[in-house]
This record gives sequence, C-alpha cells and structure tokens, in this order.
Amino acid sequence: MSARLRHLVGHRVGHLVGAYGLLALTVVLFAAFSLALPRTFPTLDNVSAVLSNQSIPALLALGATLPIAAGRFDLSIGYGLGLAHVLTMQLIVAEGWPWPLACLVVVLGGAAAGVVNGLVVEFARIDSFIATLGTGSIMYAFTGALTGGARIVPGPHGLPPAFTALYDSYLLGLPVAAFYVLALTVLLWVLLERLPLGRYLYVIGSNRRAADLLGVPVRRCITCAFAGSGLVTGVAGVLLAAEQQTGNPSVGLDYLLPAFVGALLGSTAIRPGRANAPGTLVAVSVLAVGLAGIEQLGAQFWVTPLFNGATLLIAVGLAGWAARRQVRRRRTA
Repeated sequence: MSARLRHLVGHRVGHLVGAYGLLALTVVLFAAFSLALPRTFPTLDNVSAVLSNQSIPALLALGATLPIAAGRFDLSIGYGLGLAHVLTMQLIVAEGWPWPLACLVVVLGGAAAGVVNGLVVEFARIDSFIATLGTGSIMYAFTGALTGGARIVPGPHGLPPAFTALYDSYLLGLPVAAFYVLALTVLLWVLLERLPLGRYLYVIGSNRRAADLLGVPVRRCITCAFAGSGLVTGVAGVLLAAEQQTGNPSVGLDYLLPAFVGALLGSTAIRPGRANAPGTLVAVSVLAVGLAGIEQLGAQFWVTPLFNGATLLIAVGLAGWAARRQVRRRRTA
C-alpha cells in the first residue's frame, strides 16, 4: 500500500470515527447497560421514561446550538427556563388566562429576551459570557419577584388537561415530547445547513472579520441566533410547567449544564468542528443513555453532576480538537 493510499485510508477512517463515534458510543452504551440490566433497561417503559426525562434538556441544548454556531454563548437559558415556566404557571393559575394565550405570551417573551441578549452582545460590545450571565441574573431576579421565593401551586381542580397533555401525552407509543425534539432537530438542520442565515452564522463563528468583509449582516444574524435560542427556551419553559404542574423558582439552573454539555459535545459529531443539530441530538442521546444506566445501577446522587461536569470538560476539549483538525485539513487541501 502506497503512502498516499495509507494517508487517504487513515483520513477516511478518522473522519468516520470523528463524525459517527458518538453515535456508535450510544449504541455500545445501550447494549452494555441492557446486558447489565436485562429486566429494566431494554424495555419500552424505560425508553419512554428516558425520552420524556431528557426532552427538555435536549430542547435547551438545541436552542443553545444557534449562538454557538456563531461563536457566542447564551448562559441565560437556565435562568430563562425558570422564568418561563413560573410565568406560565402564574398566568394560568393566578391570573386565570386561557392556557393557549399564556403559552403564546411566554414563548414570544422568550424570543424578546433573546433579542435583548443579542442587542447587548452586539451593540453594547459585551462578551457573550458576561452579557448573558448578567441578563440571566436579571431574569432570576424577576422570577424571585414574581413568586416571592415560593412555589406556585394550582387549585383543587388542577391545570387544564389540554395543557398538561402538551407534555404527558403519547404518540405512536412514545412520549410526545420526544417528537418535539425531533421536529426541532429537523428545523434547525434546515436552518443551519440549507438557509442563508445558517451559512452566515457559520462564517461569523469561523471568522468574524471575514464575515464583515464579505458583507454578512453580522449584528442582525447574531441577534436572530439569540432570539431563536430565547424562543426555544420559552417553549421548553412551557413544557416544563406542563410536566411539573407547579411553579418552582429555582428549577431552571439544574438544566443549564446538561444543555451546554449536549450542545458542545454535539459539535464533535456528525459535522465535527461546527455546532450542528443532528450532532447535538446524538450527544444528548449519549448523555441520556449514560445517565439512565448509571442511575439504574444504583449510583449516588452526586454522580450525576460529576458525570455532567466531566463530560463538559471532555466536550470542550473535543470541540477544540475537532475545530483545529478542520483548520489543518483546509490548509492541507
């Protein structure tokens, strides 16, 4: 075998491992836990529970993918999730609003909060880490002011059944929330891979100066990315309210780290070196299977944050490696 052929084969194998390694890992983990827990893990009930439990972190991870594609980070999504879900409960329970109107207002409010994030980042020229951490803290303050630090609990008649059905109903034997995640994945795939906005976001994330020279409307595109992230956060907040059926002012922060782990780890799969929706879905699947298996094996409560934190470090390292590998490949070409 010639040196050139060996190089081509090695390059092809490296590409396949980089693109589909996480997907293969998901299959391996599922098989391993199924062998270790044959009576509980490979069952339809367990699969449904995993899909249901991980749907909201998956939605947040997909929403966070949009700013990450442009090289920005939205740290306000956890705070925004908490505000959206208590606001939904407040409007339905305390204010007596019809649930469709309450949900619409919350989702649009999430998009508006995302626009504010984009304006602060681009027009005030504040680093996205700092800017979204600041706006997220303001959202958390609004959450506390709205609830007074107490839970919002429905009356004796509970919430409207049609509202709770947004989360706890089933379609084709699987939780309907899983189909929301799948639909959002397809939508973001079309946006990022087939529409001009997605290409602009990738150019901005790769080289902002080049994007400016090419005439890309950088500020407008980044503002749209944050608006999309905020809109998805609003949708996730509505679903969280339908799931928990109480307003908990502190619950949103629990979802921040898993969402970023999924989004960053997803940039190492399917299209290594760039944030992409299918990769994020695969990354969330790896995390979901891993966490479900660890919990069923009887792990202590502190194993979950340990798993998420370690995976985040690995995800950031792999994302950087994939990006550098992509740059080297372009230079070689």
